[in-house]
Amino acid sequence: MSQMEVEIKIGGRSFEVACQQGEEQYLLSAAQLLDTEAQVLVTQIGRMPEARMLLMAGLMLADKTAGLEERLRETQDKLKAVEGELAEVKAQPAPAPEKVEVAVIPDDLTDALAEIAARAEALANTFDEAQAG
Repeated sequence: MSQMEVEIKIGGRSFEVACQQGEEQYLLSAAQLLDTEAQVLVTQIGRMPEARMLLMAGLMLADKTAGLEERLRETQDKLKAVEGELAEVKAQPAPAPEKVEVAVIPDDLTDALAEIAARAEALANTFDEAQAG
């Protein structure tokens, strides 16, 4: 791959940086991260020598990166612990199926209840007619 020059801005200053063709977006993303830190310095301190600004911005970015790496390690450790627990659970035999009894209402009882309901409704209708008439 051929090299190319890319202009980046950090802390309000322009720099020409060489990179491999196809890697421009990575360079611009990295420059944006560094510029964000440099802008904080410029806002807080004001104008400072280029080398000092780049050094301080780089150190601030490195500090953030170190914090993220520590969080990543902690998360990976937690993930390993959870994966271990999951493996233990998967290794255990499945519990024995539980026997569940479902009550079955006999057909003749269902028929008898339907007959009683029909008689009760007929009586209610007769009562309603007697009250109305």
